[in-house]
Amino acid sequence: MKAPKILILRAAGTNCDLETENALRAVGAAPERVHVGQFRSGRRRLMDFDALVIPGGFSYGDDIAAGRVLANQVRLYLKDLRQFVRLGRPVLGICNGFQVLVKAGILPASNTCEQTASFTVNDSGRFESRWVNLRINSQSSCIFFKGLPEMIELPVAHGEGKLVLKSPRQLEEMKKNKTIVLQYVSDDGKISGYPDNPNGSVFNIAGLCNAEGNVLGLMPHPERFTAIHHHPNWTRQTFLKSGVGLEMFRNAVQHCRS
Repeated sequence: MKAPKILILRAAGTNCDLETENALRAVGAAPERVHVGQFRSGRRRLMDFDALVIPGGFSYGDDIAAGRVLANQVRLYLKDLRQFVRLGRPVLGICNGFQVLVKAGILPASNTCEQTASFTVNDSGRFESRWVNLRINSQSSCIFFKGLPEMIELPVAHGEGKLVLKSPRQLEEMKKNKTIVLQYVSDDGKISGYPDNPNGSVFNIAGLCNAEGNVLGLMPHPERFTAIHHHPNWTRQTFLKSGVGLEMFRNAVQHCRS
């Protein structure tokens, strides 16, 4: 079977694209790193790809606000993105990519292009770079978490990771629609504050998806945990056969093939 073509969208300041490419290649995909300018010129087309990943980094130096400039470019130059999503093709935004999806109005999922959430500076007032405990919402239909345990660990690395919503009512709608797919928790799986929640995000949200489950944005970095040796306590993680992040990418590739 032909390897799915997966677009890794680049821009000035993107710095996690190579790790993402390596992870996707390891699970049988045909990833290609393409600068957003190629879509502006019309030399490349989004619909030629089977999936889209917007990787982490600091696109355009996070000028104005994290992910804002690239989000504007996504709106202008990837005009087929909403159709891409409706066709069921996977879209993954990692850290800065999550910020881009939110500021482009793709997440939280809505029927309009309006931005209804944003990210702001971590409550700690500093850059947070460490491993965190996460709980997956087992009731969600998110394709990326298929077959994974309820509790996982991934590293975070961000300065503006605090998710804020336009209104409290929006949070209740997200709970009802089961689009909150990942939360920061303590090591015993409970919702708690800092340092378990590294940024102060509302309702400890670490990841969101659309109702259909094919669009995921998350602040932690799955591309940084694709082998068991990446875990700082890997010698005791004898139950793991591969990194959690690798399984997430594998799920996306398998979805493309189905």
